[in-house]
Amino acid sequence: MTTDPPFPPPAPQRALDELRQIRQTLERAGSFTAVPGWANVGVGLIGATAAYLAHGQTQPAAWLGTWLGAAGLAFALGLLGILHKARTARLPLRSEPARRFFLGLGPPLLVGALLTGVLWSHHLAELLPAVWLLLYGCGVVTGGAASIRVVPLMGGCFMVIGAVACLAPPAWGDFLLGCGFGGLHLGFGLYIARRHGG
Repeated sequence: MTTDPPFPPPAPQRALDELRQIRQTLERAGSFTAVPGWANVGVGLIGATAAYLAHGQTQPAAWLGTWLGAAGLAFALGLLGILHKARTARLPLRSEPARRFFLGLGPPLLVGALLTGVLWSHHLAELLPAVWLLLYGCGVVTGGAASIRVVPLMGGCFMVIGAVACLAPPAWGDFLLGCGFGGLHLGFGLYIARRHGG
């Protein structure tokens, strides 16, 4: 007994299906370009200021509060910068590249926050600069794989500074944090702003 093959969908429906398939393929292959250069410059200024202020703290709790306050400000500024750049350039934040960017960046930042509490409670604050730099760099590398090429390069530079922080004396912590969260954000932020539209 033979069965007749199913009728193909009408031509307009086939065309719509093919266009949808092409759009999804291009979306998956695209990159998240809403990384904000000028907001990264602002984050760098926050990081450099935090390094200066934290180095002058004599109480460990005040030192941690300085860095956590700076991290909160920097996170808010970075998020606002992404939203502004995406809206200005009409880039969808629900696209596949955006999803891959946030999924790559988010888990290392969450792990960094958890380890901050653990290390602090065990009086191992001298390890925090290396942990912060390495995990932030890891997040920027993995999230940046869905973005423009310079973003994972910035993450790799953070990881190099984090590796140095693993070997350096604890007294270098604020300087290395300033190099990373201040200097790298300033330098790469200016590059992104000039070469990738703000």
